[in-house]
Amino acid sequence: MHHELWRWTATDLANAIRSRTISSREAVQSSLDRIAAANPALNAIVQVLEKEALSAADEADAKVQSGAALGPLHGVPVTTKVNVDQRGCATTNGVVAFRDVIATEDSPVVANLRNAGAVIVGRTNTPAFSHRWFSDNDLHGTTNNPWSDKLTPGGSSGGAASAVAAGMGAIAHGNDFGGSIRYPAYACGVAGLRPTPGRIPAFNPTATTERPISAQMISVQGPLARKVGDLRLGLAAMAAGDIRDATWIPAPLQGPSLGQGIRVAIVPNPFGETAPEVSDAVRNAGRWLAEAGYIVEEITPPGLMEANDVWHGIVINQERHFLAPAIHKFGDHRSRYNVNAHLAYAPRCDGDEVLALFEKRLALMRDWQIFMARYPVIVMPVSDQLPFRQGQDQEDADTVRRMIDAQRPLLATAVLGFPSISVPTGVVGGSPVGVQILSGKFREDVGLDAAEAVEARALMPQPPIS
Repeated sequence: MHHELWRWTATDLANAIRSRTISSREAVQSSLDRIAAANPALNAIVQVLEKEALSAADEADAKVQSGAALGPLHGVPVTTKVNVDQRGCATTNGVVAFRDVIATEDSPVVANLRNAGAVIVGRTNTPAFSHRWFSDNDLHGTTNNPWSDKLTPGGSSGGAASAVAAGMGAIAHGNDFGGSIRYPAYACGVAGLRPTPGRIPAFNPTATTERPISAQMISVQGPLARKVGDLRLGLAAMAAGDIRDATWIPAPLQGPSLGQGIRVAIVPNPFGETAPEVSDAVRNAGRWLAEAGYIVEEITPPGLMEANDVWHGIVINQERHFLAPAIHKFGDHRSRYNVNAHLAYAPRCDGDEVLALFEKRLALMRDWQIFMARYPVIVMPVSDQLPFRQGQDQEDADTVRRMIDAQRPLLATAVLGFPSISVPTGVVGGSPVGVQILSGKFREDVGLDAAEAVEARALMPQPPIS
């Protein structure tokens, strides 16, 4: 039997299932066995869907035998995050009060995964209200990082990153408003894609109100995986249209060729406070890209600090009115401490000032598009620091403020709406390190090409949990 199938990429699993070299049931059983072995130490998956997954795998195998057309993830085991609706499961968002919010229909991203043939083996952890770069809560407990329980697995998609790093599923679903895909991928030594807003449809039927405008414009769904090639597969599966999301845009997954000698801007120290190990990772990635035929230059794109400030001004000031009251009412003590720190960090803005920030955002996006016409790929840190200590956002106010400062590369890029990929570059002192690769709007293909060139040179061992 293929008992090591949990180590295979999603791409290899899909090809082997399609060619009948292996069955979906074998692949799914291997994932379930891996969950049984690794999840007790990690608590990445908080609901294992064993019976449902094996039934879906048998259906997938029957479809292969019938000769029917198969989707890109046919029979492949994946995980979904507990903050999106999945029929028959609770959309807890890591909150005790939401433990009985049972979805009766799938959100678009879950429906798209199923339509692509994926088999969902479990639901992954998130902090309360998905609003921390750590993944613990009073309902589901603490998710650990497979590299070390002293490091955060990241957040909010920390369960997703920890699960995929440990081989519990071939692809993990996550979402990203302020780094919630890219930071967990960075912390757990895997790849994560934040697509262009509008690329992957989103909607939770259980929601009682529409999302605030900042979330509509900045928050995205996306994949995490151990290999960049699997991000392509996950993106293709997740990006199908859904009439429930009026912001979805039917953009092609592959754009026109940019030819040879694509220019890359590397930014080793964008805010003047980057840890040397992180700056080294950016320079290493730049060297590898140059050796792969890219034209690499160390140059900083315009308005990075302004973009970071715009994210805080728009997002946190909307959260003062929408999310913060809910966290104070229903959140756990860690989520309350965390949101209070963000409220203290961001200057208070009135409605007119927030509207002015949207105007500033448009000017910055234009400046970046002009910059990216010359440099279609940008490589910069994911975070200015190596992955944080577990629970670091619960420490004293100065420590927490410096921690938020370190996330400027995540926040400045999120508000501008360009796709970005977190790709690991190696391990430093037992801690994963990596870089963030940005490309033009709806040119995820350009960023993924560059990320694969970096990945080809990076030496990433298996995490210790393996």
